Order: sequence, then C-alpha cells, then structure tokens
Amino acid sequence: MFMQKAIFILLILSFVSCKKDTGNKQHITSSLIVTQSNSLVNPKGKTIRTRFNTPEGFIRLQPAKGSFQQYLQNFNLKPHEAKVHLYNQHLKSRQDVHDAVLDISVGNRDLQQCADATIRLRAEYLYKEKLFDDIHFNFTNGFKATYGKWRQGKRIKVTGNKVTWYDGGQKGDSRKSFQKYLTMVFSYAGTLSLEKEMQKITLQELQIGDVFIQGGSPGHAVIVVDMAKNKEGEVIFLLAQSYMPAQEIHVLKNFNNRQISPWYSAKNLSVLDTPEWRFTKNNLRRFP
Repeated sequence: MFMQKAIFILLILSFVSCKKDTGNKQHITSSLIVTQSNSLVNPKGKTIRTRFNTPEGFIRLQPAKGSFQQYLQNFNLKPHEAKVHLYNQHLKSRQDVHDAVLDISVGNRDLQQCADATIRLRAEYLYKEKLFDDIHFNFTNGFKATYGKWRQGKRIKVTGNKVTWYDGGQKGDSRKSFQKYLTMVFSYAGTLSLEKEMQKITLQELQIGDVFIQGGSPGHAVIVVDMAKNKEGEVIFLLAQSYMPAQEIHVLKNFNNRQISPWYSAKNLSVLDTPEWRFTKNNLRRFP
C-alpha cells in the first residue's frame, strides 16, 4: 500500500515540476535587469545562429552536420522583439527575461512547461531525423514511454498508480499521432523523471543540447542552444527555457553580465543564475 501511494504521489508531482518556490531564487531584483550590447543582436536574424552575434574574440562552435547540436543552433526564431505567450494565448507575466522566442508551438494545454520543453526539442530532432527508436522518455514513476511501441499501435493507459500498454491505436508515425505521444509524455513526465534518466556530466564536457536541471516539485530545466569559445579556452553559451504555466520556449537574457548577455560564461562557474532560477554546475545533464 505504501509503494502504491508513493507512485501515485510521484505521478501527481510531474504536473507541477516548474512550480514557483519562494525558497529558491525565482526573480532577479529590478536593479539587476539590464540590456545587452546591441552589437550582439541582429534583429534580422531568423535563427539562433544568425540572431545572436558572439562577443569580440569568441568564435561560434561548428557542430557536426545533422547533429542535435546543429539542429538547436539553427532553430528558427519568431521576429525580433516577439513576446512570450502562454498556452492560452495570454502574455507571460514577465516579458523582461527573454531575448528571442523559438518558432515552435506551445500547444493549447498547460503541459509544455520546463522539462517538457527540453523533451520537446529532443523529440522533435529525433522525429525529424527519423530516429524513431531513440525517442523514449520516462514517466515520474519510472514507466518507460517508448515511441517505438506507440508507432506499433500501442497506447498507454494510466489507472491510478498503474501504467500499462494496450492495443488500441493506429500504427504509423504521422505527425498527429506523434503529437498525441508527446502530450502523453508531457502529462506524466517532469523534472524528477528527466533528471534521473539523463547522464550527469561535468562543466568541462559541456556541449550544445546539454541541460541544467533540478528535479523536484518545484524543479526547473534550461537547455544549452548555442556555444562559442575564445583562444584562451573560455566557453560561453546560450540558454532557452519554458516555464510555468506552459509558455513558448524562449532564449534567456543574462542579467548578471550585460556585456555578453544573452550569453553566459562557463569560466569559474559554480552557480548559474538565470532570470527565474538558480542552478549549480552539478545540475548539468546530457540526454542518453
């Protein structure tokens, strides 16, 4: 009985993984809100790579063709100065934390929050490359939701704390079916489950596509979407997030270093302060 209750509680927690927590650093004070140098933003740029210039002395990394890293670096953006909208088309209460909005839907339900946004980007890349067997994510109770089974016509049934596969869906990998799969994952996965299934890495191993994540309720996750390096070996990176309630994925500003914002530096990084959350270097993870 105890285990049943525990699993049920974990499933419930997956819905609130990005909930605000007064015990964590949720908001930077207004005195720290700054605007980066205009030279680092190209209003005409339509992708992450072309919208954001690198600071002087830094050269953008060149990921392998067809890689997840290249996919993120060249992700399409909405027009310059686009606002962040919630799933219900209302505006995010804070419009000061972002420098760009990714051109990808948030859906019309309060599901695609923080961990879900990183899952979405990873899943969309694998789907685009037809790497269907690599698409799998765990629910908060440990259930492995594999897209391979979903393509075979299997569907997922959640009854209380019990999660099972059953026959009942159309076979295939249509866009509509894939979106239904993602909706199921978003409903029962969260920072708790994602952090556990990802590989822990060091800051020295950082690459595009890695994720700073704190599992829990509340919890949060941000994903590295671009990187650059100078001749001294200093690494800088861009971060993107969704938040709660579900909202469009956006590139974050760096309130603590206006000279390089929206870039963040990995040099001597111990604590990573983002506009709405604080991470440490020990929160760094990579998709398996």
